[in-house]
Amino acid sequence: MKPGRRVAGWAGRCVVVALSLAAYPPIRLPAQVDRTRPPTLPPPPSLKRPAVQTATLPNGLTLAVVEMHKVPVVDVEVLLDAGAARDPTDVPGLATFTAAMLQQGAGKRAALDIADEAAFLGAQLSTNASYDGAIASLHVPKRRLAPALDLLADVLLRPTFPDSEVTRQRGLRAAQLLQQRDEPVAVANVVFPAIVYGPGHPYGHPLNGTDGATAALTRDRVTQFYGAAYRPSAAYLLIVGDVTLAEARRLVAARFAAWERADVPAPPSAPAPALAPRAVYLVDKPGAAQSVIRIGHIGPPRTSPDWYALEVLNTILGGAFTSRLNQNLRETHGYTYGAFSQFVPRRMTGAFVALASVVTAKTDSSLIEFLKELRRIRDEAVPAEELAKAKAYITLGLPGDFETTGNAAARFRELLTYGLPLDYFDGYIDRVNAVTAQEVQRVARQYVDPDHFDIVVVGDKSQIEAGIKALNEGAIAYRDLWGQEIR
Repeated sequence: MKPGRRVAGWAGRCVVVALSLAAYPPIRLPAQVDRTRPPTLPPPPSLKRPAVQTATLPNGLTLAVVEMHKVPVVDVEVLLDAGAARDPTDVPGLATFTAAMLQQGAGKRAALDIADEAAFLGAQLSTNASYDGAIASLHVPKRRLAPALDLLADVLLRPTFPDSEVTRQRGLRAAQLLQQRDEPVAVANVVFPAIVYGPGHPYGHPLNGTDGATAALTRDRVTQFYGAAYRPSAAYLLIVGDVTLAEARRLVAARFAAWERADVPAPPSAPAPALAPRAVYLVDKPGAAQSVIRIGHIGPPRTSPDWYALEVLNTILGGAFTSRLNQNLRETHGYTYGAFSQFVPRRMTGAFVALASVVTAKTDSSLIEFLKELRRIRDEAVPAEELAKAKAYITLGLPGDFETTGNAAARFRELLTYGLPLDYFDGYIDRVNAVTAQEVQRVARQYVDPDHFDIVVVGDKSQIEAGIKALNEGAIAYRDLWGQEIR
């Protein structure tokens, strides 16, 4: 086609389009928007939380079912009172090692057979332990639920703990502990609880144990721990997803009714450690590019009636990207990629911690800003706008926690683990919205105590020691990679 004809064709099409548009009324531009003010949001819709239905099997196993039928998937979690708080004093790390060993041989399946079966079913199977419990979890398509529960029952009820796998897993853990020495964040996560709780407290030892304790792990120790703690009368079986209570009860009874009932020793208990005067605990990591900071002390248990106010307080202080700590240390000063805080939930005494990894050269400056914000949250009333923003952050984010079966299972697991009422979330939004600025300041003064902070810094001592001493924020003690005093 000649160039002239291409132009004519294009022009002709433009005429047709113009004539077509002439049939429509003129477009009216919207009124000018005032971009200096955020839009007014309507009130959030009420939270439609799925209900929890429960049943108890004759052997004492408690079944909790949450029906969510929009997607044909199911999450199953078996929660056991077999956490690291039960570790013998001479074998810290036994609980997490036992949980890991569950997948290394069960029934007639070897470790690879278990992994292959899970993959064939399209399932995600995991077993692990925290301080307050052990968890065996399963995420699976609904149509594969029955065979996946067969696999889960084998793992939980019929683990074989082969000597060869104990030896292999023991070697893997020893290697992990060696790697931990080169990771300042991992070191800080071990040292901080060791200092806050002390070696005699059930939360004061490392979750994965020590070099010496790892060498002492044997099949007999694993079998003894499993036999004492893995019992149905001290367990919950939580199922969330495309299943009914009647269906779940039938499936579970067929596979777990034979789980032998036996008494489980009462959970360990210990008084809250006494608060000590503020001190800095320096762990030397030569050549570290950053200093890892942990600041805090013991805190309330998860069941504290102050938890709603504490959530609002922490959101203001360090629980979100726009919280004070992150805005100060990251956005204003550029000392870190992120600075945050948390009230760590625990069945017994919890902990408060503020944390960041900061540029080595700004370690002392970062401590100044940390302590400034931690004192300010106690000394100054929270402005109304900041309070409202924190409460909106919490309440508007809650529905998202129940959008998927996995997220919903995590929230209900929290209730079962810490002994909270199953209707806890029914009045959650109202209780958060009822928190006042006066309550935030009250809990800040009660649970954030700068005079008794344990300040842990893992970094290059030769680069940061002088600056820390010049702050004069407390005595300086020197600790090793396990949090033990260096003499």
